[in-house]
Amino acid sequence: MTQNVKTKVLIIGAGTGGYVAGIRCGQLGLDTVLVDGGDGLGGTCLNVGCIPSKAIIHAAGKYETVLKAAGDGTLGITASTPAIDLSKTVEWKDGIVSKLNAGVAALLKKAKVKVIKGWAEFSDAKTCTVKTDDGDIRITAEHVILATGSEPVELPFLPFGGDVISSTEALSLPEVPKKLVVVGGGYIGLELGIAFRKLGGEVAIVEMADRLLPLYDKALTDPVAKWLEKHGVQLLLGARAGGFGDGKLNVTDKDGNPMQLDADKVLVTVGRRPRTRGWGLETMGVAMDGPFVKIDQRCATSMKNVWAVGDLTGEPMLAHKGSAQGEVVAEIIAGHDRVFDPVAIAAVCFTEPEIVSAGLGPDDVKDRDDVIQAVFPFAAIGRALAIEAGEDGGFVRVIASKADHRLLGVQAVGQHVSELSNSFAQMLEMGAVLEDVAGTIHVHPTLGEAFHEASLRALGHAIHI
Repeated sequence: MTQNVKTKVLIIGAGTGGYVAGIRCGQLGLDTVLVDGGDGLGGTCLNVGCIPSKAIIHAAGKYETVLKAAGDGTLGITASTPAIDLSKTVEWKDGIVSKLNAGVAALLKKAKVKVIKGWAEFSDAKTCTVKTDDGDIRITAEHVILATGSEPVELPFLPFGGDVISSTEALSLPEVPKKLVVVGGGYIGLELGIAFRKLGGEVAIVEMADRLLPLYDKALTDPVAKWLEKHGVQLLLGARAGGFGDGKLNVTDKDGNPMQLDADKVLVTVGRRPRTRGWGLETMGVAMDGPFVKIDQRCATSMKNVWAVGDLTGEPMLAHKGSAQGEVVAEIIAGHDRVFDPVAIAAVCFTEPEIVSAGLGPDDVKDRDDVIQAVFPFAAIGRALAIEAGEDGGFVRVIASKADHRLLGVQAVGQHVSELSNSFAQMLEMGAVLEDVAGTIHVHPTLGEAFHEASLRALGHAIHI
């Protein structure tokens, strides 16, 4: 027997876009149903992405520190040779995820959002059927918010299964692979590859492009490449992966020569694609923009009262973008005058060292003579030296308009620079000029002083260089 439910707002997907939209709808007094058919409350980010990967990366860093102390010592500290029980690390990581899951569930309950666990299939733009353990539920809604997220891209010659894994399986391995080959030199592959190298595994990275992280400029990625070289990570650029069998991955190198790499596990991280299949998108009559659902500045699709947020709507495929869009849509449905029009959305790579980019980069302005660029190295920042973050070639770079000094972009590479990302985005969003950053008294000693000094340098009077 099918149960019928009518609601003001129906949200499909409980990731960072969907659950935030749900909470905000509830806060605004909108009758809301949230259908969770994917990875669980919090979606990819909370369950098998951002949060668990950073937990594993953190554990790997701790292990590396103790390992240094077990050798010749570090900072005057010596220790016994450490061991890693990855299954216990994964158990700790799962505990964090479980706690956050419960937190999201409590927030949705507080906002009076009805959560239905199951996979939705639409028969038209405002009607779907959800198959649950207790039977089918037919839901009709006045407004529909699509927040189905994205999924890993699978290579036809390297299908997921067995020892060929995606990032999801990599975050739950019971032990560190002795030999790990990462196919894809983007941020996901590099983050996890570096973590497993710190944990003691032998790592090789196969990347089709001629350099790592091709979406970032070379100056930002060079310190990461130097870390990989220093720590014995085999890097095959301009190379193509082939099939895998008997513990060996076939690879064609940049010169067209065939070779084989030994591998206990092959981690395929060649990108993510919007989750558009299997839930009836084709019945909804919405316009597409390539593989993505097309939206306007209000996150509205071409079908009236059907909205889309997050990875489903295109690049950048970042959790914080989806959350911001979810809030905007909820407020529009409640009658507020809102648009999604950020000046910049900062992106972070949690590599070693970390990379941050917000706004325009040097490649975006390479043919312009109306901009100022200035770089300040962390090697000249006391706090960086005191926490061993000043010796890896890290820096902060500012790009500004020559005419009015308005900030156009800020980038950084170095240990812990992810924590500077919000400051960069805030200054860009507020339309700050170089003088605003220079006139803000930055706390000493902090890494953020490099942002201050880079702005001073762009104005021609840096103090500490």
